[in-house]
Amino acid sequence: MKVGALLKACRDRAGFNQEELAHRLHINQSDISKYENDVKEPPLSIFQQWCVNTQTQEVMVAFTCGMDGLSILQDLPNLIVVTISPILGGIA
Repeated sequence: MKVGALLKACRDRAGFNQEELAHRLHINQSDISKYENDVKEPPLSIFQQWCVNTQTQEVMVAFTCGMDGLSILQDLPNLIVVTISPILGGIA
């Protein structure tokens, strides 16, 4: 899977435009565009910073484990409920 669509989905989910994220990552907006369009592959350090700044670390873990990061991103609310419900059920 190409990483560009995943990076764009993470950025969109966080509500950043390309310029805002570029500022946070200390890179050029044109690099953001190249990464999102799979013209240029981001270094691991940028991929990591991207996920941290967009609060999508779970996507990074899923992607590096070979899982479909976009599916994880879309299913995240359901995954949280399934994971947390048993914990909260045990407390109540």
